[in-house]
Amino acid sequence: MTTLADWLARISAIRSGPEIEMGLERIRPIYERMKVAPACPVILVAGTNGKGSVCAYLDAILRAAGFRVGRYTSPHIHRFNERVVINGAEASDQALVAAFDAVEAARGDVALTFFEYTTLAAFHLFAAAKLDAWVVEVGLGGRLDATNILDADCAVITSIGVDHTEFLGETRELIAIEKAGILRRGRHAVIAEPDPPVTLTHSMNGHGAHGHYIGRDFGWHRIAEAPQQWGFWIRDPAAGGDGVAHRHGLPIPALRGSYQLGNAAAALAALHCLRDRLPVAQGAVKQGLLEVEWPGRFQVLPGRPVTVLDVGHNAHAAIALERALADMAYFPVTYAVFAMLRDKDIAAVIDAVKRRIDEWHIAPLPGPRGADLPLLLAALAENGIPDRQIHRHTDVTTAYAAARKLAAEADRIVVFGSFLTVAQVSGA
Repeated sequence: MTTLADWLARISAIRSGPEIEMGLERIRPIYERMKVAPACPVILVAGTNGKGSVCAYLDAILRAAGFRVGRYTSPHIHRFNERVVINGAEASDQALVAAFDAVEAARGDVALTFFEYTTLAAFHLFAAAKLDAWVVEVGLGGRLDATNILDADCAVITSIGVDHTEFLGETRELIAIEKAGILRRGRHAVIAEPDPPVTLTHSMNGHGAHGHYIGRDFGWHRIAEAPQQWGFWIRDPAAGGDGVAHRHGLPIPALRGSYQLGNAAAALAALHCLRDRLPVAQGAVKQGLLEVEWPGRFQVLPGRPVTVLDVGHNAHAAIALERALADMAYFPVTYAVFAMLRDKDIAAVIDAVKRRIDEWHIAPLPGPRGADLPLLLAALAENGIPDRQIHRHTDVTTAYAAARKLAAEADRIVVFGSFLTVAQVSGA
């Protein structure tokens, strides 16, 4: 194998079984043979939504503080290389090919899943780079996800919504148990979900982790006299006084949407938990908040009409999208460019955001998981969207072009529903 494309095609075809198969039995002996265990602090981030943003904040702030950081996230939008970032730079094709060679040499006759293969490749690159911190996003759930082969020094759970029910369970209570699988005895756990199911609290106690809950143990607040600033607080007996440590006068993050303050606060809580090993000065926090980048998460493109890209693909994410759209200025007409995967709750996503949409431009997504037009139309009809507000297209690129042609300069276009939807527009 000489190219990254060759390798990606091969590892996609290695397994004859399901694309997703949970469990650590296959990956553990290979991980041990590869000798890629981290020699630095590890922050593992799980959650239904927001985990990628938290990883982006952690990466940006730690690098601003002068630390060498590895960041592993998934899925990507345009290039596989986006998943593996070392000290702010995407891994090169050459480096990834060498990492896949190392996995291949260690796996023997074990047929790894695509995600297991790529996770081991990322860890191989991180171990070789001699980093100061690993920031790793959980792929699915937590307990049985390949990334949970790591013992996190600090685990973060950003949110708990209903998604991937075929793997994680049908309720928030069951899903919380799966996500709590990343917790470790005697180590820190940051819980940024404001309404944690009781099963998460029980799991926290069962795992013996030191829990820090948003709203109880840490949080954030706006500064009335300075609208472009906010403050962070966290309970810390060593802080003296009232036993609360503060960071005042923080700039509003570069990532748009009021919900991003919760994600930023989760990142700051994790950094506070690891402050003895990864000390971060106030200046680095400010710099990281201003410089952080995370495409496709309520990303507003330059120019007119205003175009918002959002990869949200479940009801929990759609609720956050609706709130962020509501916080924007007035727009005479909002056009949606909308496409989803068929195994998602399409009707619930539409229901969450429909009050902010005037016209719907819908299109199918390619591949067996892509929702076709009849499925999208049925979900729109279920939500009472009249046919006169719906425009049908053959693909997302055509749908976006049509929306741009109709939209006046003062209008707004919102592209959402899937990573694939955003990729087809942002790459156009």
